[in-house]
Amino acid sequence: MVQKNFHRSRYQRYTGGPDPLAPPVDLREALSEIGDDVMSGVSPQRALREFLRRGSAGTAGLDRLREQVNRRRQELLKNRNLDGTFAEIRELLDRALLNERKQLARDLDDDARFAEMQIGSLPPSTAQAVEELSEYRWRSPEAAADYDKIKDLLGGELLDQRFAGMKEALEGATEADRQRISEMLADLNELLDAHNRGEDTTEQFEKFMDSHGEFFPENPRSTEELIDSLAQRAAAAQQFYNSLTPEQRAELDQLAQQAFGSPDLMNQLAQMDSALRQARPGLGWDDGQQFSGDQPMGLGEGAAALRDISDLEALSEQLSQQYAGAQMDDIDIDALERQLGEQAGVDARTLVELEKALREEGFFDRTADGRLRLSPKAMRQLGQAIFKDIAEDMSGRGERQTRNTGLLGEPTGSTREWAYGDTDPWDVSRTVANAVLRTAAEGHPTSRDHPGVRIDVRDVEIAETEARTQAAVVLLVDTSFSMEMEGRWTPMKRTAIALNHLISTRFRTDELHLIAFGRYARSIDIAELTGLQPRMEQGTNLHHALLLAQRHLRRFPNAQPVVLVVTDGEPTAHLDPSGEPFFFYPPHPQTIALTVRELDHVARLGAQVTFFRLGDDPGLAHFMDQIARRIGGRVIAPDVDGLGAAVVGDYLRSRRGRRRG
Repeated sequence: MVQKNFHRSRYQRYTGGPDPLAPPVDLREALSEIGDDVMSGVSPQRALREFLRRGSAGTAGLDRLREQVNRRRQELLKNRNLDGTFAEIRELLDRALLNERKQLARDLDDDARFAEMQIGSLPPSTAQAVEELSEYRWRSPEAAADYDKIKDLLGGELLDQRFAGMKEALEGATEADRQRISEMLADLNELLDAHNRGEDTTEQFEKFMDSHGEFFPENPRSTEELIDSLAQRAAAAQQFYNSLTPEQRAELDQLAQQAFGSPDLMNQLAQMDSALRQARPGLGWDDGQQFSGDQPMGLGEGAAALRDISDLEALSEQLSQQYAGAQMDDIDIDALERQLGEQAGVDARTLVELEKALREEGFFDRTADGRLRLSPKAMRQLGQAIFKDIAEDMSGRGERQTRNTGLLGEPTGSTREWAYGDTDPWDVSRTVANAVLRTAAEGHPTSRDHPGVRIDVRDVEIAETEARTQAAVVLLVDTSFSMEMEGRWTPMKRTAIALNHLISTRFRTDELHLIAFGRYARSIDIAELTGLQPRMEQGTNLHHALLLAQRHLRRFPNAQPVVLVVTDGEPTAHLDPSGEPFFFYPPHPQTIALTVRELDHVARLGAQVTFFRLGDDPGLAHFMDQIARRIGGRVIAPDVDGLGAAVVGDYLRSRRGRRRG
């Protein structure tokens, strides 16, 4: 008979740190927020840093983590004090004296009376009393045991400051245990002295660990690792000592001489501390902290608290990223998890991975002068996200495009996923196949409630076609300082990015040219426009912008010219014959005349001109109305949030009009 073995498996949430099966970090939200900051005039380097400081919807940023770190440090200082060991010693001493007095009261001999006098004349200082009782012959066994606990407590606390878990290990220690500790300290000091002399201690370290490894649960693998561990704890012990009041230091010095009933321990620890300080001088040995709480700590607990405070101070600096050469890799995530818990470590690790991915995935590159900027790859993803938002806005406004049968070019043979604004015909076979595969993957049964395959918008693929008419499109955007002052700077950039994305991905035969105009005008690529910072300069030089626009239109004589102008002010500047900008407000008659002349030239080229008027300037409204009538153009006055939808919608309408024509 074959015996079958069965076992049960239980599944639960993974708690061993970051989930190893979690999907990679999502860069879209990060890129979107960084892009918004860049469009508002922030440098890409600063925008990245600000995103890491803020974090995302599901991840705490550096600022929040640093706030938690600083709060934790303040709690340690506010809630704790350094009286724990002193209070415990006083309690043991008072209990020993009480038991001894009880025993002496029962004893009737003269020595008992002399002992009572000796106990009654003890000094008020705990340390001095403990020292004077070092040669006292206790009559009460309970009193003697309590007094011995004082010596063991001091030894255990002093060792616990420097060696992990030593206090617990020494509870109920025998003389043999104390001897083994003494031998360990002697061998350790020999090892440290050899290291500080520059000798090779590999073999000596191995022998030391073979003999005394039980005292080092962290299991160091070399002398350097051993020193790192011990030096941090010894430095914290010294910081604890520095944090005591002068009276407490004097009392501790006197009490320490009674540790384990002999000053030998203190001599060995002092030698060890000196060697560790020589090996690791930069650990803040002379620092201290001021504790003000009501929760007393022992020597070991106090040193541990100071190590925590030291960790927290280092973490606060690492999370600030304000020092020269700061990098996200500087953050000690293990220490962060120790101090704040697992979630803080997960958040910090996510931020580190985000920053690394943004750099390694090629979302940033450098200009010729060494400045960081968004790369073409980043611009494509940013454009896709912005265009999606604008397309949804257009849908909400009812601006949907309809497909016009027979007005498209010849099929190219390729297909792609349908996106908002597409007017090409569906590829029916690919669309139906996608719907069948999706239905099967989602596990929908065919029944009365589910009568078969239904086509979802996600399934639609379109057949790409060649456009019949090419257009030379010029987008002129006002970059005068009023655009920034009135909150129109970022919407203007989002509009340009969305139009650039639409033309470069959907209507590749059209040629888009961007022109920025303020006191003067210049041609600009989309990446430069995205990172353009506002300047405190006056002037709206539409005249210069139109001159540059005509250059682009003349490069494509067989294309339909389209001119889109986004501005919030009347023309107040023009180029004089020397090529220098001339500014005057209110608009100078010569500025108006030269601007109108160039608009006439654009109209004679057959351009479709649309003005997008921002704001309620009556002078601008009058000027645009007059010009629109003169050249047969259009004027649209969108609110600032609807600018992108207005420009993209007008471009799509003009393209549909070209096909019909």
